[in-house]
Amino acid sequence: MQAQLETLSALERRLSIAVPREEIAKQVDARLKRVAKTAKIDGFRPGKAPLNVVFQSHGFRIQEEVLGETVERSFGEAVVEQKLQVAGYPRFEAKQDVAENGPFEFLATFEVYPEIVLGDLSAVEVQKPTLVVGDDEVNKTIDILRSQRTRFERVERAAAAGDRVIIDFKGTIDGVAFAGGSSDNYAFIIGNGQMLPEFEAGVVGMKEDESKDVTVAFPADYHGKDVAGQTAVFAITVKNVAAANLPALDADFAKSLGIEDGDVEKMRAEVKGNLEREVRFRLKSRAKENAMSAVIEATPLDLPRSLISLEIGRLVEGAQADLQQRGIDPKTVPFQPALFEAQARRRVHLGLVLSELVEAEKLTTQPEQIKAIIEDLAQNYEDPSEVVAWYYASPDRLSGPTNMALEDNVVEFVLSKAKVTEQVVAFDELMGQQGQ
Repeated sequence: MQAQLETLSALERRLSIAVPREEIAKQVDARLKRVAKTAKIDGFRPGKAPLNVVFQSHGFRIQEEVLGETVERSFGEAVVEQKLQVAGYPRFEAKQDVAENGPFEFLATFEVYPEIVLGDLSAVEVQKPTLVVGDDEVNKTIDILRSQRTRFERVERAAAAGDRVIIDFKGTIDGVAFAGGSSDNYAFIIGNGQMLPEFEAGVVGMKEDESKDVTVAFPADYHGKDVAGQTAVFAITVKNVAAANLPALDADFAKSLGIEDGDVEKMRAEVKGNLEREVRFRLKSRAKENAMSAVIEATPLDLPRSLISLEIGRLVEGAQADLQQRGIDPKTVPFQPALFEAQARRRVHLGLVLSELVEAEKLTTQPEQIKAIIEDLAQNYEDPSEVVAWYYASPDRLSGPTNMALEDNVVEFVLSKAKVTEQVVAFDELMGQQGQ
């Protein structure tokens, strides 16, 4: 075998490989003889057909198999010989302009992993978000819990902000009804932004069994393209007006949150503990994102396109699986790979740099770290000891907490090296963002 390496770009390489025809012919002949021993061919007893007859029946398949194996084997040998780190999958193609009796020649085009030189983290600025959970945060959380248990009671008065109304409505544009513009027994809470402001303003002041027309101008950027920028008239009939009735902050409310004896102070303490865990998780998530961005900034890389494409494929599959779990047929939602490009590039970049960083700085995890993470996760469940036991019942289940511990080590290392600025985060803003 002979192999010549050609550099096409920063990461793209091409190997030109030649394998003697005699070597391939020997392998084809040897395999043909093995097949001939058991081949069943019409007119001959099993294993008694002449080689030329066996070749007519099985020769093409055998040649294809031998050529495929030769390509993979010789490519692997050439990669080892040239000391190459191949990223993704190579693209093989046979050379066309070769002598009939000359060697079998093919081209392998592929990318290699970039050389990673870890950057200077001390030159990078990282924001570390902070937030202390106090009485105000606990009170806001309890108010949210109360609002989630709101009961609506029918009232005989005009509808006002905060009320839930049930209405029938029919919308027309220039006297013609339009798709999605009509509904019966439609319920919404005035002021929650569920309907357009002009629509809600028109309902305010209406009483049960009252009807009126309300004119609404759809914004030019309205999601419904058929009506965007147009003016509609809605014939509205109010069928029910109900006022919000929040539960009192008493023993019954405490019991509804799982405090058996109804002690309100115990409830507040439990809410605060749960809130502190959630805030800690979200702050940690943000610090991790900021630290990872610092790692990317400190170590710029040329990224193999093949790895980005593979990552895009995984992200698309994940999005499709998520839709399927929600009962939505993924085929009805076309995914454009370009939508996942930035996320895929970030993941590939991080994967390459973090692997190097963990090895270079020996940031491996310790059993006690993993145990602490599992015990913290278990606090969100009714029986934490049962959750801990579940994790340790199978080594596969430890991969998640182990990765979390590894990320913690990376974040801690980055924060120890970078220019760190503490940033106080507003409670509402932090809790409005889902943990990542």
